[in-house]
Amino acid sequence: MKTKASLLLLIIFGLLLALTFNRNIQVELHAAALQKAPANGRYLYVAVPGIRNYLGYGGHGLLVFDMDNGHKFVKRIKTQGLGRDGKPANVKGIAVSVPLNSIYISTLGTLQRIDLTTEKILWEKPYEGGADRMAISPDGKTMYLPSLEKTFWNVVDCETGNLLKKIEVVGRAHNTIYGPSGNYVYLADIASPLLHVADTKTHTIVKKIGPFSRGIRPFTINHSETLVFATVDSLLGFEVADLKSGKLLDRVIVEGWNKGPVRRHGNPSHGIGLTPDEKEIWLADGHNMRLHVFSAVKPYQQLTTIPLQDMPGWITFSMDGKYAYPSSGEVIEVKTRKILLTLKDEFYNQVASEKMVEVQVAGNKVVKAGDQFGIGRATKKVATN
Repeated sequence: MKTKASLLLLIIFGLLLALTFNRNIQVELHAAALQKAPANGRYLYVAVPGIRNYLGYGGHGLLVFDMDNGHKFVKRIKTQGLGRDGKPANVKGIAVSVPLNSIYISTLGTLQRIDLTTEKILWEKPYEGGADRMAISPDGKTMYLPSLEKTFWNVVDCETGNLLKKIEVVGRAHNTIYGPSGNYVYLADIASPLLHVADTKTHTIVKKIGPFSRGIRPFTINHSETLVFATVDSLLGFEVADLKSGKLLDRVIVEGWNKGPVRRHGNPSHGIGLTPDEKEIWLADGHNMRLHVFSAVKPYQQLTTIPLQDMPGWITFSMDGKYAYPSSGEVIEVKTRKILLTLKDEFYNQVASEKMVEVQVAGNKVVKAGDQFGIGRATKKVATN
């Protein structure tokens, strides 16, 4: 009897050992699958900490969400960008070079380049004056990298990270949009009411737009580079200027909602996006925790408002115009204004960031990429009346 009992115990032990081994193999395979670069599809890449240095909105890294599968969490890619205290530094910007198959993340002092197939960090470099929200040329070769609210922009080679030129402005270099034509870059200096325009052949300032009523905060442009829609200091609303003539055209104030204190950015409206079809303007309202939606043609009719779970500080869209992504973490269906879901990480924690971009992948390579700014994508002229 003792022999049979011992044999039975050995069999049970062996089965448990086999089950444990199989479970470990499955865990390892699952982990390996999560680490494999997406082969095909549309993905939302979200850099965190993308709201100051707050780790409570998704931790640290580059989070990937499957846009074609309910924005489900796919993986977390390791990033660098640590401060002097060894803790993750604020992410300031995110951009993609399609031909170089790379995504770039700027933090307070450095810029890092990550290969989107191997997901390895190719380099991380510090820059004089720090680093802010950058923009990359349509051909993927050149980056305009603002210093961290200093008096200049650095022009950088996207492949090597080498400095090509330094462009002086006024006092607080900040947001940057590379025009779809590739001919001009639009530079917003918070300390100036003028939007500076740089020629990309000479990397020199060739025009100034405005003046706007105050210093320029987040802004966006249409695809034809004829209009700019800008938020400015102290305004719950936006202003419109002609990029060709340089003249200020309109000032639009949000109706029915009062200005009030905001927790970040110190400005009532910090965040503005033009829907890809260029028919609507979506505007952030930090105090009231809302997005206000306007018609993008005169008289810029105020259409509706969308309540959010947290203070918005940024807004961008999917390239097809189906989804809106406020920095508060919601995924909104543009057509219906309906909040479909909120982004969650692998631990089911809320993810929120002002630095996110769409990446389209085929055969483990980037074939198309969006922009962190909600810029217009309409290639045909939109009626103005």
